[in-house]
Amino acid sequence: MEGARPTLVTLALRQFWRASRGMTLGVRVAAMDRDGKVCLVRHTYVDGLHFPGGGVERGETIFVAARKELLQETGLAAPLPAFRLEHIFLNRRFPGDHVALLTVREPRQVGKPDGREIREVVWVATSSPPDDVTPATGKRLMEIVDGGPYDDYWT
Repeated sequence: MEGARPTLVTLALRQFWRASRGMTLGVRVAAMDRDGKVCLVRHTYVDGLHFPGGGVERGETIFVAARKELLQETGLAAPLPAFRLEHIFLNRRFPGDHVALLTVREPRQVGKPDGREIREVVWVATSSPPDDVTPATGKRLMEIVDGGPYDDYWT
């Protein structure tokens, strides 16, 4: 299944945003159910399955950003103390971009995903993720299952 490609305006804005900041910080959330499955999302603007997540805004902690992004992208909610920081990675594809990976166990469904940004929400077995899981997401899944160690780079 092919995803929608970003427009030239979107690509230009992303480049401007990255270039205009010395460092950026994003969050990704590995939300797991009691059966050992993890929640992944398929965006409308990039291919592959990813952990839900997004940027940390000024004045937000990584925990607040993780809870907000998880709710927006999947409709899943959990209290802040339930989120655990696993590791902070450098994304070498975009110098200065860092990604905080958090885990949360047994979030509850309280809403619906944002249909503009998210095309699909799926629960997959951590031991056998689908072929279209992105390389970075696949590596993080293996690291979570193995209990680390974590690579320092997101890619």
